[in-house]
Amino acid sequence: MKTLLLFVLLSTSAIHAQNEGLWEGYDGEWSHVSRQLLALAEATPAEKFSWRPAPGVRSIGEVYMHIAIANFYLLSVTGPKEPAVEVSMEKTVTAKADVIDWLKRSLDAVATARAHLKPADYQHKVSIYGKVVTVDGMYLRIIVHANEHMGQSIAYARMNGIVPPWSKP
Repeated sequence: MKTLLLFVLLSTSAIHAQNEGLWEGYDGEWSHVSRQLLALAEATPAEKFSWRPAPGVRSIGEVYMHIAIANFYLLSVTGPKEPAVEVSMEKTVTAKADVIDWLKRSLDAVATARAHLKPADYQHKVSIYGKVVTVDGMYLRIIVHANEHMGQSIAYARMNGIVPPWSKP
């Protein structure tokens, strides 16, 4: 009985750690996807960052750089100025450590900028690609985009025999 109780307690804390941030609003969800993206990038061997499933499709490293560049760009539409990023960086920043650094900086930038917003800021109107949207809508686009490419990154990892760290027994 004691062994069963210990197993249940340990399993519950492991499940909680895997789901930390889920169902806790935007900030919790952002924290969750950020941790998973970084954990998966770290778990991927450096030589796999150039792997791509087919010619003309983004490589593993290019997907992570795409997320970082998009985070900085979409965030800049809401006000904070992005660092000097260009779409070409998807192909020119290739070293694992550099890719992870850009990814981490972009994820942190989104969390920090959002933490400084006041309630009225969410309804502020901004313009992107000729369309007027709210800051809140921009943050929704940022998190949806990150999660979209999280799914892609999980598929890429699995195709390379890499088990996402949070799904290991």
